[in-house]
Amino acid sequence: MSLGDDNEASGGYGGTGQTRTRLPDRGGDVYGGARRGGRSSSRSLVTVVGVVVLLIAAIAFANRGGDDSASSKDTGNKPDTASTAASGNKPVKSTTGGIPSGYTQDQTGAESAAANYAAALGSDGMFNAERRHEIVQSISAANSVERLQAGFDDDYSVDFLQKIGLDADGHAPAGKTFVNRTLPAGTKVTLFSSSTATVEVWCNGLFGLAGDDSTNPVTSSWFTVTMKLTWSDGDWKVLESGQKAGPTPVTGDNPISGADEIGKAVQEFGGFTYAR
Repeated sequence: MSLGDDNEASGGYGGTGQTRTRLPDRGGDVYGGARRGGRSSSRSLVTVVGVVVLLIAAIAFANRGGDDSASSKDTGNKPDTASTAASGNKPVKSTTGGIPSGYTQDQTGAESAAANYAAALGSDGMFNAERRHEIVQSISAANSVERLQAGFDDDYSVDFLQKIGLDADGHAPAGKTFVNRTLPAGTKVTLFSSSTATVEVWCNGLFGLAGDDSTNPVTSSWFTVTMKLTWSDGDWKVLESGQKAGPTPVTGDNPISGADEIGKAVQEFGGFTYAR
């Protein structure tokens, strides 16, 4: 199941309830035909002028001298730089079941683990029973494996796979490319001790079938995955997880790509190992 769908508290993401799939209410090929029209020259001129004004203002601000004590007092609720900047630590070098493993027993390690686990649980491998079991067994705590795996097996039933256009093994029909990818954008620790951690992972997700006549085209969504981790056998492991929608930014003005371009991009651009 794509992490980008409205599945709150499914087998792996929360441990209770049922997965709900949001499928597009669109027929035929939405690729290409949904491209946005061009902008008028007047709008382009306004945009250019706006950029120039902002650039001048930024330069003036950067070169401004004098007393800035007034602004330094107004900190508001802004997070510290250290909480949002990359730590500079090197990514882990080992893998378990093809998933990065061997994290440090600190907050940075917990955040890196949560990001990589969110990407694994939000991958197209979850639609194939053999690969799904390998993923769940690789990242779950020993006392949670059976429960999480049973929940995911229920979620990814043969009936569900057929509804989204896949065969029983999670394969797309000939001429189409199945896309299910989760892209962590940031992490936040909300609870931490040397043995347990709760980490929120803000993600962008891609889900759908790329193809000229696809009725389930590839769409993107934003969501936050919350993972409860435990330190077990020298690494961070998943106890349970849940998901909620957002935060969702405003969609940009990029024209929609065609089915061939989307399918080719998914096949040619590989994923990353995430680390704080």
